Amino acid sequence: MRSKSGGFTLIELMIVMSIIAALAAIAIPNLLSARLSANETSAIATLRALSSSEAQFQASAKCDVDLNGTGEFGLLREMSGASGVRRTATADAVGTAMNPPVLSGTFRTLNAQGELSRSGYWFHVMLPGPSGAGVAETSAGALSAALDTTLCESTWCCYAWPSNYARSGARTFFINQSGGIVTADVPAYSGSGSFVTTPGAAFAAAGGSPVTSILGQVAVGTMGRDGNSWKAINPR
Repeated sequence: MRSKSGGFTLIELMIVMSIIAALAAIAIPNLLSARLSANETSAIATLRALSSSEAQFQASAKCDVDLNGTGEFGLLREMSGASGVRRTATADAVGTAMNPPVLSGTFRTLNAQGELSRSGYWFHVMLPGPSGAGVAETSAGALSAALDTTLCESTWCCYAWPSNYARSGARTFFINQSGGIVTADVPAYSGSGSFVTTPGAAFAAAGGSPVTSILGQVAVGTMGRDGNSWKAINPR
């Protein structure tokens, strides 16, 4: 009932506020869940686009540092058209930009760790160094370690993980030259820098290879080298 002054009574206001609170309690979790799902779907689509771009870049032999006639897989900066990308820890091997690029210019905007940010997720491309150790892409200049040009003809990988676990995404994703995507739900994989020291996290623990290596079988329905369980994402 309205008061004589034409306003609402305290009881009426309390009822309205209770209804709003109840609706918010239902709607906010649903909105958050929808956003997480959309971001994860976008991350999977981006990884599939990267896989196609890597195949195209390698097949074109646009980057052939050892000059043996077989192309090597690329870094984001190379595939998006950047030039003068240093492929060693020194400055004697330069990757060649793809022209026309197979990725848009937005893929060369990386943070200090060499990671790409898209739709609530971080992405980090890695190529093999000596003995298959994963060498992560850098935002500019030379890489942190030399690459193995022979292994780069057959091997690459990329991780995608939430920039803020449970707020921008929950699942972490991985893809390599096989084209299959695996996923794990690990709260620790959140924010920049998650895979700098563990590039082999999504590879099967069996076989004894170190967590720094990106060679070997991918963990599909089994424990990865990071001690977490990874499972396959259904193909398109």
